[in-house]
Amino acid sequence: MALDISQIEAGEVQYEKVRSLNQDLTFTEAEKFFREKDLPFAQNQQKSLHLQTVDGMYTNLGLLISDQSVHNVKLAVFHGMEKEEFKDRREFSGSLLRQLEEIYTFLDMFNHTHGRVKGLYREDQRDYPEEALREALLNALVHRDYAFSSSTLISIFDDRMEFVSVGGLPKGLSLEDILLGLSVPRNENLANLFYRLHLIEAYGTGIPKIMRSYAQCINKPELQASNNAFKITLPNRNVLYNTTKGSATFLAEARRPYPDNDERIMALFNTKREITRNDVEAALDVSQAMAVRYLRALLDRGAIRVMGGGRKTRYIRVTNP
Repeated sequence: MALDISQIEAGEVQYEKVRSLNQDLTFTEAEKFFREKDLPFAQNQQKSLHLQTVDGMYTNLGLLISDQSVHNVKLAVFHGMEKEEFKDRREFSGSLLRQLEEIYTFLDMFNHTHGRVKGLYREDQRDYPEEALREALLNALVHRDYAFSSSTLISIFDDRMEFVSVGGLPKGLSLEDILLGLSVPRNENLANLFYRLHLIEAYGTGIPKIMRSYAQCINKPELQASNNAFKITLPNRNVLYNTTKGSATFLAEARRPYPDNDERIMALFNTKREITRNDVEAALDVSQAMAVRYLRALLDRGAIRVMGGGRKTRYIRVTNP
């Protein structure tokens, strides 16, 4: 029986299980991946992996990992912290397996290492935990809604990376559920194929891994979901926001109790018992949004406490945070 897009959108059938309109598919990239893992990729295996139907017709899952895959990823590198000035633009297409490999290689070029000398030893730290980068990319590819033609978007800024994929959370799940490790895979067969290739582990482990990799960091990854999109933002661990709006400073001692600008905020309490957001903006010469970000980080760490609300909001120092 023929299936149309309305049935897919209504959740009556999964996109990956529908017969592909293109039956003239090749699998050069997929064969390479399976060969490297010493796994067979003959017709029987393709049927067991649901790349083909029982009568030998290719499914949309087969299309996704074929060389003729029609879905792509658009990646942009921006100067600074806003989408104003491009430094580079790339588009990745073809087999999802090829896209995964090429995109990760490209992202890795922007995952710089910064070091500091502590005593007799030098400590190095990459901008992004490799595990977090890998899991965010896998999540964007494995869990997006391929029933829609929109591209997956990846944006690289000085202070963060953003991964935006089409398709909100599966029905019945919340962001809190995702953080706890609950998973209802939108593309169950695609996830299973990636599992067979040892690219992912059990369902639901990706997001908790990302959060754990930032356990010792001040700034944490952010998850956002709408009805039609899901976004993961990974903060750059080696960045502290400086006093110039829209720019970031790379500091070796990003994990000190009070990095440079935080120290300047805490120093305000030497002359005042209470401070306001306006005090922070003036002292650091930063925008309102940046002042709020600094204050939120200090609140999260327990260094300060908020009093009042609205225009009367003020902050006091917490003894021995």
